[in-house]
Amino acid sequence: MTDSARIVIIGGGVGGASVAYHLTQLGERDVVLLERDELTSGSTFHSAGLVGQLRADPTLTRMNQYSVELYRTLDAGWTECGGIKLATTPERMAEIRRQIGWARTFGLPLEEISVAQAVELFPLMSPEGVLGAAYLPTDGQVDPSQLCMALAARAREGGVDIRTRTRVLGITTERGRVTGVRTDQGDIACEIVVNCGGMFAAEIGRMAGVRIPVVPMSHQYVVTDACHDLSGLPTLRDPDLLVYYRQEVQGLVMGGYERTSAPWTAGHHTYDAIPQDFNGRLLSEDWPRFQEISENAVIRVPALADVGIRKLINGPEAFTPDNEFCLGETEVGGFYVAAGFCAHGIAGAGGIGKIMAEWIVEGEPSMDVWHMDIRRFGRQYRSPSYTVKRTVENYESYYDIRYPGQERAAGRPLRVSPAYGWHAAHGAVFGEKAGWERVNHYAANEQADGRGEEAERPGGWAGREWSPAVGAEHRATRTSAGLFDESSFAKIEVTGPDAAELLEWVCDNRVARQVGAVTYTQALNRRGGIECDFTVTRRGEQEFLIITGTAFGSHDLGWLRKQAALTGATARIADVTGQYACFALWGPRARDILSGLTPEPLDFPFMSAREITVGDVPVLALRVTFVGEMGWELYCSSEYGSALWQTLWRAGEPQDLTAGGYRAIDSLRLEKGYRVWGADLGPETTPYEAGLGFCVKLDKDFLGKDALDPEPERRLRCLTLRDPGAVALGNEPVRVDGRVVARVTSGGYGYTARESIAYAYLPGAPTEVEVEVEGTWVPGTVVKEPLVP
Repeated sequence: MTDSARIVIIGGGVGGASVAYHLTQLGERDVVLLERDELTSGSTFHSAGLVGQLRADPTLTRMNQYSVELYRTLDAGWTECGGIKLATTPERMAEIRRQIGWARTFGLPLEEISVAQAVELFPLMSPEGVLGAAYLPTDGQVDPSQLCMALAARAREGGVDIRTRTRVLGITTERGRVTGVRTDQGDIACEIVVNCGGMFAAEIGRMAGVRIPVVPMSHQYVVTDACHDLSGLPTLRDPDLLVYYRQEVQGLVMGGYERTSAPWTAGHHTYDAIPQDFNGRLLSEDWPRFQEISENAVIRVPALADVGIRKLINGPEAFTPDNEFCLGETEVGGFYVAAGFCAHGIAGAGGIGKIMAEWIVEGEPSMDVWHMDIRRFGRQYRSPSYTVKRTVENYESYYDIRYPGQERAAGRPLRVSPAYGWHAAHGAVFGEKAGWERVNHYAANEQADGRGEEAERPGGWAGREWSPAVGAEHRATRTSAGLFDESSFAKIEVTGPDAAELLEWVCDNRVARQVGAVTYTQALNRRGGIECDFTVTRRGEQEFLIITGTAFGSHDLGWLRKQAALTGATARIADVTGQYACFALWGPRARDILSGLTPEPLDFPFMSAREITVGDVPVLALRVTFVGEMGWELYCSSEYGSALWQTLWRAGEPQDLTAGGYRAIDSLRLEKGYRVWGADLGPETTPYEAGLGFCVKLDKDFLGKDALDPEPERRLRCLTLRDPGAVALGNEPVRVDGRVVARVTSGGYGYTARESIAYAYLPGAPTEVEVEVEGTWVPGTVVKEPLVP
């Protein structure tokens, strides 16, 4: 056994083979791939092999498109047969039309077809109950084992040493970084380990002290006897019946996602190790659990009622709690993961390999993969039981329509604010983010301003989870005052001798200013893309407090720690989210309410902070806003949280204070042009493109400075749609002069402006646009920000 290598890949499935091949494409030669048995003997060999490209996530769609481009060049049984998706309800038809719009932004030739056209393409299907369909001719199917072998062959040609029948026994680390891999064939010293272990990924992660939140789920499909003499059948999905089909010679492969799923490991606990001899094996057939899928399949393809079954495949597939891949570098330096492929890893394998190779060699991927980044999983996913609950819910709703704003239910409530009891008692309608229970709106506010205008309900999907309470809370904040619980905001302390120097290097704005200064800034990657977007408050000479989005705390914490390690900075970077409650008081009467509760003067300026008392509670008051109204974010130690909220509420009631939720915050910020990371901002957008050039201080050095162009070809623009009831929610195509040039990054309804608002990165300086909202092109105008002064 080679006793050293720069990179060791663990896992000889399609993921590991793709990562290995793509590493050679970037010039890496000192690479060893280890497989405990033979290549493809994990989940790859029993995958169904469908390759669909379009996904709700733009990055995943682009990754899948790349996969298809790659598979066309491989000897892997690629069949570009096309793919059909059926709709049997008006809601599914609306989803399909939204997806056709998304496809336009990627140049995918997805088109709506009639029921008759669907039958012509797939003659075995019954048209009964079908309302319409979509067809993508560039989708297809591939032989998973051939694909893995083809990628492995190319990896070998590039110099990768592939070792089969080599079991990993342990991973060695030193000072928070991997240093080697122990195997039953000897030890290998290395700089980087890539965990491509599939359903074994969690077990491999434990060897390095890392929790990988993947759950092996029993997934079944059947291969039928010969039942037709057709050729070139497209893949067919009927999500309302939970089933999919593809051609297998003169028979069919048919499977689906049942409502009674089965997590699997040998001991029937997902934290148990998978048996050491579970290589190239399947699980026992579970026909009773497959009954629902079988009965549904016959509805759409009646011939299946009389066709023999050659075999039922029951194989474990690694799923994540949110149905997205699990990629990237973990908290252990040099220890990467590419796992949790959620039964669509064959479609994504090419893109996964490309992204992971970039991440390893260049330090960051070329695409925005936050939705797949392992850092998105907070500490709650260290719990096996919580991970299983979320994963099971995700699997059993795999084919469900996912409406914007629809909330998941499993594992709730878990993380709650000190004021949670008050919210619940006052009719809060809760949402969940990163495990936190957060108020979306209060049902009691639906008639709060005497309007409750049903006429304001947006059309289509945007109106499904809508409540008039959002408008009431929005207007109250603009006209009197709103009180919002933002305790879920992630909070990071950076302290120590090099804290100021580190943050000056990481941030594009100048943050090491006087004590008490609050700075809005971005942290950029080496390409100038926005990796983080947050505020930095200087609390002392060596003490800084960063406030970032609820879901981005683990991401930003990891990014800061990585930069500290790369620069050798002496600084403590700690997640202190749970230590502090945060309540935002905003609106024209905010000062009147707060001034009666504190003896300290409230004369400190915008973007500054001061220690004050509010009632009996010691508070750090930040003079900031995310809604465009005067006010403060008030931070206190969590044990004071309940008292602080009730103190503010009692003082504000006579001033027409209204408690509000995050839906109102989103509407308010859209009118003011405030950006959101993960939608309007991300690693593929620069501050100048995003309209945040005012944050960039070119008179200092910072990461990514050399890549910035102050005159970019595109810029984030605010659009208002001519039809206020047509509300874009994200990913809708935007066209100028009849040509699709962009997609919507975020959108919603502004209750003060009384406009449908959307944002998009547009080239040049157009004045008129069109946005496709659920199949209809709606005229829009490019307007100056902010919409509301």
